[in-house]
Amino acid sequence: MITLAIALIALVVAYLYSTRTFRYWEKRGVKHDKPIPLFGNNLRNYLVRKSVTEMAVETYWKYPKEKVVGFFRGTGRELVIRDPDIIKQILTVDFQYFYPRGLVAEKYGIEPMFRNLFFADGDLWRLLRQRMTPAFSSGKLRAMFPLIEERAERLRARALAAAAAGATLDARDLMARYTTDFIGACGFGLDANSLNEENSAFRQLGLNIFDTGPVISVKAVLKDLFPVVFKSMKLLGKVEKEVVALVKEILEQRNSKPSGRNDFIDLLIECKQKGKLVGESIEKIKPDGTPEIVEFDLDEVLMAAQVFVFFAAGFETSSSATSYTLHQLAYHPEVQKKVQDEIDRVLAKYDNKLCYDAIKEMTYLTWTFKEGMRMFPSLGFLIRECARPYTFKDLNMSIDKEVTVIIPLQALHNDPKYFENPEEFRPERFDPEQFKQENKFVYLPFGVGPRACIGERMGLMQSLAGLAAVLSRFSVSPAAATCRHPRVHPASDIVQSIKGGIPLLFRERKHIS
Repeated sequence: MITLAIALIALVVAYLYSTRTFRYWEKRGVKHDKPIPLFGNNLRNYLVRKSVTEMAVETYWKYPKEKVVGFFRGTGRELVIRDPDIIKQILTVDFQYFYPRGLVAEKYGIEPMFRNLFFADGDLWRLLRQRMTPAFSSGKLRAMFPLIEERAERLRARALAAAAAGATLDARDLMARYTTDFIGACGFGLDANSLNEENSAFRQLGLNIFDTGPVISVKAVLKDLFPVVFKSMKLLGKVEKEVVALVKEILEQRNSKPSGRNDFIDLLIECKQKGKLVGESIEKIKPDGTPEIVEFDLDEVLMAAQVFVFFAAGFETSSSATSYTLHQLAYHPEVQKKVQDEIDRVLAKYDNKLCYDAIKEMTYLTWTFKEGMRMFPSLGFLIRECARPYTFKDLNMSIDKEVTVIIPLQALHNDPKYFENPEEFRPERFDPEQFKQENKFVYLPFGVGPRACIGERMGLMQSLAGLAAVLSRFSVSPAAATCRHPRVHPASDIVQSIKGGIPLLFRERKHIS
């Protein structure tokens, strides 16, 4: 009897614990689905049946008349934002309330590789952002373009081999290899050669970073549901060892001094030579109301964390966006021809050489890429965490510290309320004379505000150069194995990936010299 009583008490305690937050949105009059004990509304995501983005899209469309919708990720409280004016408030006007992403919880301990510009919050994020911004200036991008041109030629060579054999080529893999080589050269001064070496170590690092296998998935779910119990369990243990070893090796080769390559490693070395990261806190306030001064040491592990995110952010987002754009062009030959005509016309002015100025002139290609990112943004959602209690004045509703807000980009980008016939692939939407300025806080593939993507210009440049390199020499068309509407991989987390890749046929344009 005693054993039975203990078991019943344990069950009651477990139930109360796993449902303790579930009246949060009800008390605030926010519509939401009924949550399941422990899992909230997120069971299908935990079971790897729906990606994070797909869950956000589903929530968005289920409540079409609401400005915000409640959601429970486990017992965590989230608010899905459907209204552009509220999005503007969160990302820009009231940014001081929403500066954290909230992807990792400081109180549960942050594993070293997550202490980077994308994942870090608060003071560490702010000081890193200030130091690293100079790496992405127009001058820096122009200086590194010759490295891009060399990688573009390798990209063409790989596509040419497949075209000559009449073989199907996975556009996703092709563009991932190009992006990996670009990052290796421009980020680390290394010749990764992923386009020619099937088992390139650098390419394998990219695959390891975005490992969505069952072991990683289970670890992520356990850390999400039971953060206190599993706080010491690492998600990136193997990757951490590889990246730290890589950074140490490069630093030893350069004797911890800038090499003159002006790459990302040089920037980090220059940052370290300037001493500690020091600045005013956005988290800690003195009794007199002034901010405290905070500082961080930029040691090898913190440098490795920045290298990790530079690699991860550039690798997955760019290759996802460019391959999806090629997929759409394969099914829209009339748009593909307009893109190729522009590429041919612009390159003729520059002796048929890809260069920084030529890419800048390819406006229709830019519109086309932006349309691809509209239909399938690499980041299917933006995420922020409330840093302190906040009131939505238009809703007469308040939320507490640590409540997460989700901005469902995939849904917003494909809502006919903002984009007429959203299923239609039409680059002209991004003609400045046609683009609706009120959609500025709807179309957000790179985010907006102080936490907008720091590498937006670099991402655009490498992506447009890769597309121009392919389309100047090849036409793409669907292959027998091509799926007209590719499925999102259900294990996708922050960045969306396509299940099964994007197989396409590459046909050489014979009239191009």
